[in-house]
Amino acid sequence: MKTWVTILFSLTFLPVTGPAADESHIDKEKHKFPADYHEVDAGPEKGQEIRKYADDAQSGAQKNFGVQPMHDNEIFAVFLVDRLEYQAREREDDFLWDVQAWLGSDYNKLWLKSEGVWLFDKERAEEAQVELLYSRNVTSFWDLQAGIRHDFKPEPIRTFAALGVQGLAPYWFEVEATAYISDDGDLSAVLEAEYDLLLTQRLILQPRFETSVAVQEVEKYGIGKGVNDIELGVRLRYEFRREFAPYIGISWSRKIGETADLAEDDGEDIDATLFVIGIKAWF
Repeated sequence: MKTWVTILFSLTFLPVTGPAADESHIDKEKHKFPADYHEVDAGPEKGQEIRKYADDAQSGAQKNFGVQPMHDNEIFAVFLVDRLEYQAREREDDFLWDVQAWLGSDYNKLWLKSEGVWLFDKERAEEAQVELLYSRNVTSFWDLQAGIRHDFKPEPIRTFAALGVQGLAPYWFEVEATAYISDDGDLSAVLEAEYDLLLTQRLILQPRFETSVAVQEVEKYGIGKGVNDIELGVRLRYEFRREFAPYIGISWSRKIGETADLAEDDGEDIDATLFVIGIKAWF
């Protein structure tokens, strides 16, 4: 009986204490263990930067653990109709366009912007401008932009150098602030801010604020020194699709300071309330 106990004890612990427990006796090529059983370089080392692009079609076991393929810096293009609207006021009706397009990657883009107002009664454009800007992402949610702006209306035509920022401020305010210097050396700036308030997933209320300032008086354009005007508006849109949303709203604007004085001298109104209907879309 004692002999049988000894034999069973030896057979039970043989796999642990015997030769099979020593990995040096295992032929790894013959057994073809999975990749993680092989001795591979599992970099990057601590403090080493992670490459953005992994090697494709590697032969054998994966040797670049920690290197993930990132499909960024590809070229994209977007066309945005921010405001395309009919404006009804007391004396005359207008048509306003505010469109933008960009082409580029995550960090570098080329922007084309155009904004203007068409007067139906007078059958002419009261304002018309276009901007061509290079945009560079400088931090999360913010781009630095520089380029040129050309005003076709009002006449005489003018060209500006432009420098500004565009991005998303805290609490999701969309902000665009740009400074301009004209070919005559006149300095001015425009600030725009918008905020989307989601009433439902498709019904969105958008307050909007815009103001402009000038360093010098430019009387031939009806621009005074200091704050020129202020515009406040609110638009309610319904997104049938994220890319297409009709809206209605109201907008109030007023000229301020020396600009208001110049407008009154020319017999113009210094404030206006508009009822608007339009579409917002992007492609």
